[in-house]
Amino acid sequence: MNEIDFVLRRQLADVDRQVRYVQEQVGGLVGKVDAVGAAQHRAHGELRQLRDDFLAFVRQFELSSNVQRAETRIGVIQDEMDHRFGHHRTVRRTAVGMLQAFDLGVVSEETVRAVSEQLMIQTPRYWLAPALVALASWAADDPGLCDRAVEEAFRRSPGRTSLFFALVLRRQGRLDPAARWLRHYLLAQDPAALGREFTVILESVAQGAFGPASRAVLADTMTVWHERLEADPGARTAQVRRWRAALDALPTPAGVGEFPRLAAVSPQWPQLGAALGAARAQRTVLDTYRAVMTGEPTSHPRLLDAIDDILDRLVGEYDAEELPLRRDLALQRAVVEHDGDVDAARQAVAVNAAGLEPAMDLLSLQSTAALTPAAIGASPATRRLAVAACREWFTEAHAGFGRDYRMAQPSDVQVVLGTAPGPAPAGPRIPPWTGSLNTPQAELEQSLGRHWDEHTRPLVQSLVFPLRHHLLLLGGVLLAIVLLLGRADAARAAGLATVVGGIWGVLLYVRHRRSATALAAARKALAHSREEAFRDLRAAAAELTDWQSAFRAADAVEAEVRAMLADLATAGYARNPYDGRSVRPDASGSSHPPRGGTR
Repeated sequence: MNEIDFVLRRQLADVDRQVRYVQEQVGGLVGKVDAVGAAQHRAHGELRQLRDDFLAFVRQFELSSNVQRAETRIGVIQDEMDHRFGHHRTVRRTAVGMLQAFDLGVVSEETVRAVSEQLMIQTPRYWLAPALVALASWAADDPGLCDRAVEEAFRRSPGRTSLFFALVLRRQGRLDPAARWLRHYLLAQDPAALGREFTVILESVAQGAFGPASRAVLADTMTVWHERLEADPGARTAQVRRWRAALDALPTPAGVGEFPRLAAVSPQWPQLGAALGAARAQRTVLDTYRAVMTGEPTSHPRLLDAIDDILDRLVGEYDAEELPLRRDLALQRAVVEHDGDVDAARQAVAVNAAGLEPAMDLLSLQSTAALTPAAIGASPATRRLAVAACREWFTEAHAGFGRDYRMAQPSDVQVVLGTAPGPAPAGPRIPPWTGSLNTPQAELEQSLGRHWDEHTRPLVQSLVFPLRHHLLLLGGVLLAIVLLLGRADAARAAGLATVVGGIWGVLLYVRHRRSATALAAARKALAHSREEAFRDLRAAAAELTDWQSAFRAADAVEAEVRAMLADLATAGYARNPYDGRSVRPDASGSSHPPRGGTR
């Protein structure tokens, strides 16, 4: 029996060593698996970063290519414009220069006539060339040639020719002939399809270029046109929609950094940020259009200089056949300005698209002059008159704008605190808690506390190691060994029970310690998360109060905007500094009419 007991003990010792060896191997294998998992995670992150870097490189290459193509295209377009329309610029530069030469008397009539006839030959289809021939023949008192040149210029471009001679005659102080040319121009116009030169009419009204009598004719005509076009509900709706689009483009949503906790925990933050940004746009509207309506527009010291500027705008306006190239050129320049972002460039060009249309109705022209004056070259004075003319559309669009952003405010602002379900990182997780900030703060905190207690209790219990259960199981196994083997060999049964109990006990101890460590870490993490949740709740409630104060302050400006819009009804046509002033020369050195001025 002693020998058997010795052999049995040696075998049990071997089994114990093998068990420890297996545990060591398993432990090593677990470590290697963890290392492989960590390496795989790093590799996945590096691959994701590589993918992001590659996509960023592709995007940057695409943007750079777009810029290069746009710069190349700009050069091609400019060369084509120089080739096809470059001679027009020479004629444009000559037009006002010829009038100023008449003023100063430093150029002979023969030179002026020779230059105008040469330009007529070089630009056979351009309306301004025969108009210059008419001016030269007018100065030379050649009525036959003057009549033929006027007829040819009128055939090529009736509208611009009429305006050109109306301004020239007004420049020379011939009010009645200027009014006849202006009336002739107005009678030939379709208010639903006005040419690009009609911007000059708006400018002339604003600058008082045609005098009080002609100004009254223009005001009456444009009033009739305005009423006729507004009788169409679709036309009015289109202008209101355009003003609304301009207002909608102003807001910038409130930044996340301004209300960080509220933005982080509230699902309604996008609506809150957008509503505050829209309310703050009221200040932008007020400042912008108050400056337009109350600012003193710059004016020339002499009416002659103002008319020359209007003439420059008229003759410098490019013709309809140039528009496709101009539109393409504007797009390519926008691509360069936006560093190759084609979509952003198209959006930027679309804002000024009206300035590149061959014709537009009076309502659209007035809206363009008010919203994007640079697109059609409108001056501040012209913009002021256009804004006053658009007051009804502006008022309606503004009312809808304010109504919509107020309605867009969420009636119930919620907060979501906790961890959403999904693949968990290290540490315990609980379901998210949702509460309404419309609820009193004390009730919210009580609800949040009950939520944490309700979900952390089973979570903590699930992490507790069931030591008692395992000890009972171990006792049952040892009892079975003793009962089954003790009858045949009590010593052997006792030894086996001792070995099994020892190994099993060590394993249970190790697992119990690990469980206790994990449980302590979990309780600490849960306590920290609970404190963070309460801090987030209180901070979100405080920031919502700040947001409401900021919104009320921004929205209060809306009343000032409405008052300003109401004042537009009485803005009318302000008295122009040139009203009643003669354009004829005095000591300042202005010109006398040419010798043919009696015509």
